[in-house]
Amino acid sequence: MSQSARLEITLLPGARELLGLHARDLPQRDDLCGAFCTSLALRAAGLREHNGEPVDQDAVALAAGTVVSRTGDPASLPQGEPGRRDYRLSLPFIDEDKQSGTPAAGLLEAVEQLSDGRLVAIPITGPWTTGTLAGLFDLAASVERPVTLVANIATHHLWGSHAGLGELLSYLLEGEQPGPPPDWRVGHFVCVLGRVDGPRGSLYAVADTYPSLGTAGVHMQPQERLAAALARRDMPEGGMIAIVATEDAPLVHSRADALGLLEGIWDNGTVAQQTLR
Repeated sequence: MSQSARLEITLLPGARELLGLHARDLPQRDDLCGAFCTSLALRAAGLREHNGEPVDQDAVALAAGTVVSRTGDPASLPQGEPGRRDYRLSLPFIDEDKQSGTPAAGLLEAVEQLSDGRLVAIPITGPWTTGTLAGLFDLAASVERPVTLVANIATHHLWGSHAGLGELLSYLLEGEQPGPPPDWRVGHFVCVLGRVDGPRGSLYAVADTYPSLGTAGVHMQPQERLAAALARRDMPEGGMIAIVATEDAPLVHSRADALGLLEGIWDNGTVAQQTLR
C-alpha cells in the first residue's frame, strides 16, 4: 500500500480578493497585460478609484505609458482568443506590433500615481532560480497587508496551461516532469498568487489574462518552469514586480537583498511612450 503524502497550500495576502476581481475583468484588452495585472493589484489592496475614475486596466495603461498596436496581431494571442479592443480611454497607437505593450518602468510610475503613494512597486530582476523564486514568494507571504507579485515572463518556458490533475500530482509527488507543451510564445505579464508544496516539487498558481488559459484564466506552473520563464534567457529581459503597501516596502527591500535578489528596471522590448512624441 502506498504511503500518504501531505500537500501544503499558501496564498498571498489579498489573493482571494484578487481572484474575484480577476474573474470579473477577463480578458485583458489587447496589449494591456501589464496594465491588467497591475490594476488587479491596486484594487486588491483596496484602491478602486482615483480622482473619481475607476482604477481599471485602461487607467493603469494610460498612467504607465502603454502603447497599443494599431491593427492588432492575432499571432500574439493564445489560440482561440479573438482579442479585445474596446478601450475605455484613448491610448496611443504604434505601427510596430512587437514594440507595443507596457514598459516595466511605466508600471512602477502607475502604481505610485494611482495609489497616491500608498503602494510601492519594487522591481526585481533576479537572478531567477527555484530558490530565489521561493524566497521571494515566502517573503511576500509573510507580510500582513495585501501584496501582489506581477511577473514579466516568457510564456514558452511554462507548461501548457491545461495540465491534468494526474500530471500535477505526479510532479508534486515525484519531481520534475515533461508536462504539456506551452500554449504560446510571447513576452507577457501575469500575477503569481499562491503555491502548492509537495514532497518533490512546488507548483505556483498563476492568474493569467485570458479565460482560455487554464481554468478561467488560472493555471499551475512548476517552480522550475516559472523560474525559467522569469529569466527569459532567449527574449528581452523580464522580472518580477512586488506591489506592496508603503509600510511593508522597507522589509521587502531588505529581505530581497538578503536573498541575493537584485532590484532594477528591465527593458522588456516595449517602446517607451515618450519616444513617440
